[in-house]
Amino acid sequence: MSGFHLAQINIGTLKAPVDAPETAEFVANLGVINALAESQPGFIWRLTGDGDDATDIQPFENPLMAVNMSVWTDTESLAAFVYRTAHRDIMRRRREWFESMELYMCLWWVPIGHEPTPEEGIARLEILRRRGPSPEAFTFREPFPAPDVATPPAAILDECA
Repeated sequence: MSGFHLAQINIGTLKAPVDAPETAEFVANLGVINALAESQPGFIWRLTGDGDDATDIQPFENPLMAVNMSVWTDTESLAAFVYRTAHRDIMRRRREWFESMELYMCLWWVPIGHEPTPEEGIARLEILRRRGPSPEAFTFREPFPAPDVATPPAAILDECA
């Protein structure tokens, strides 16, 4: 058993503010998808603001930038939620609500009990952007094992591409 959990961040630039009609369907699904995440095996924690989602958390200067973060027991649990639940259907529609971005998500290991901050997640995205996948910041396509585990997890390809 590892002494680490998997953290993830994903960011996006909305095409319109969260209270605009263009994003209404996305915002309407946040509660359902967040509740689904919380019900999944392996879910540990998710970033929330005042409204029980992260839409009011603004770690970027651009108010249209959205951030989402969560912690899971392992890559398999997170991948099962991302690619094999109703989350997948919403994710496939992301281009309706978000501008296209080259790099919008990253994974990294945190000690059990640690709740990463948006600043920490943004720093990990920058590490991934600068260095590519490494034990400090990686993707489903090139996962790395927890620091106290020798066997790397199998690659999980982005099934939504």
